[in-house]
Amino acid sequence: MRSKDGRTTKDGIRIYEPGDFAGMHKAGALAAQILDDIAEHVFPGQTTGKIDELITKMVNDAGATSATIGYKGYQHASCISVNHVVCHGIPGAKVLKDGDILNIDVTVIVDGWFGDTSRMYVAGKLSRKAERLVQVTHDALMKGIEVVRPGNTFGDIGHAIQSYAESQRTSVVRDFCGHGLGLVFHAPPNVLHYGRPGTGPVLEEGMFFTIEPMLNLGRPETKVLADEWTAVTRDKSLSAQFEHSVGVTADGVDIFTLSPSGKFHPTYG
Repeated sequence: MRSKDGRTTKDGIRIYEPGDFAGMHKAGALAAQILDDIAEHVFPGQTTGKIDELITKMVNDAGATSATIGYKGYQHASCISVNHVVCHGIPGAKVLKDGDILNIDVTVIVDGWFGDTSRMYVAGKLSRKAERLVQVTHDALMKGIEVVRPGNTFGDIGHAIQSYAESQRTSVVRDFCGHGLGLVFHAPPNVLHYGRPGTGPVLEEGMFFTIEPMLNLGRPETKVLADEWTAVTRDKSLSAQFEHSVGVTADGVDIFTLSPSGKFHPTYG
């Protein structure tokens, strides 16, 4: 059921009603299920275009709508970012090779609610350095989620991610961030994955947003290619990303995009 009420904070952040969590769970569960189901289709020799074709069919078969098809001219149901691609990789003819790591990002609309999530996959066998990056990125996301509760700040989330990532000799991408969502795809606040404790807006029950850190093995700088979508690491170092959609509850956090089959991590750990 859609919320007609709810208020907006001085920072422009929508506060949703307790009944709105159900809608976010439904949308988030579908996005997560699609990412579970696509796992078996990621292998050496597969193309990113075929993966996207399968995702498009899954969205349509579920009676949902892709939030990304038609968004600012984008024409795919997923972003697929391979190796040194940080985010917004466009699916196409690229053939996956053994050892490639890739992020697949899917956003669906179910009954007006947006479910947005991404996770890492590997084609074939993970190299040791890629495995470390993927693990650190996964753990950085979860450390950010752990501090989500009323009274903490968005700076606390960023600090938790940044301090852990840098302690593990990885860098945090500054050029992209998480965002508010709910009945819209992108809304305030910008959820930075770096920052100082106690800074930024204060978390309140009813806030919905994504946390989606991008970590690099090399330097944090990125550049966007001529297609105006694909962002890559400037030094061509490997990059990884994980994303959950979450809601602030009275005493903590509710993750809307948990993997139904426990496949959020590519080793299913």
